[in-house]
Amino acid sequence: MSRIIAGTGGGMPLVSVPGSMTRPTTDRVKEALFSRLEAFNVVAGARVLDLYAGSGALGVESASRGAETVDLVEFDGKASEVCQRNADLINGSVGRKAVSVHRSRVESFLERTVPGTLWDLVFLDPPYPLDEPAMAAVLAELSPYLAEAAVVVVERSSRSPEPGWPASLERFAEKKYGETKLWFAEPVGGGS
Repeated sequence: MSRIIAGTGGGMPLVSVPGSMTRPTTDRVKEALFSRLEAFNVVAGARVLDLYAGSGALGVESASRGAETVDLVEFDGKASEVCQRNADLINGSVGRKAVSVHRSRVESFLERTVPGTLWDLVFLDPPYPLDEPAMAAVLAELSPYLAEAAVVVVERSSRSPEPGWPASLERFAEKKYGETKLWFAEPVGGGS
């Protein structure tokens, strides 16, 4: 069972998506990831975007740790319902509507994003079948919506190749945790 690791909702259990269509980020990986993000000083007060949100665990964890706003984007009906349940849980814990759920394909959500919208922290944990050209296209589409010092975290199978970064993003770190690999990128000239 997944849970919120730290912050105002620390220890609260999260609802999981039934079936095997999603791969929840393990608590071990989530703890290590947020330790690193907090060292970058990027979570508290952040505007967070969680693409391919699954259960919304990464976005909800961000809200628990002080993110200002969190947008969870998930297309699957069952998964988006779980996102909403987890969003309601953390919104109650923090005492305000910090987390919003958008049932949408990632590409459609980004196409509809209002120019001038900026996120400080973005998680992308796409389904493994998403091929590399599609992943690179999403990263390119995302780039105009990143704040100057934004951090983008891509989670994939450790057997997946490194994402094809658009010219506007550069990888500055990577870390492997068993079957999971995380890549960290920032806008060119952003400096984490």
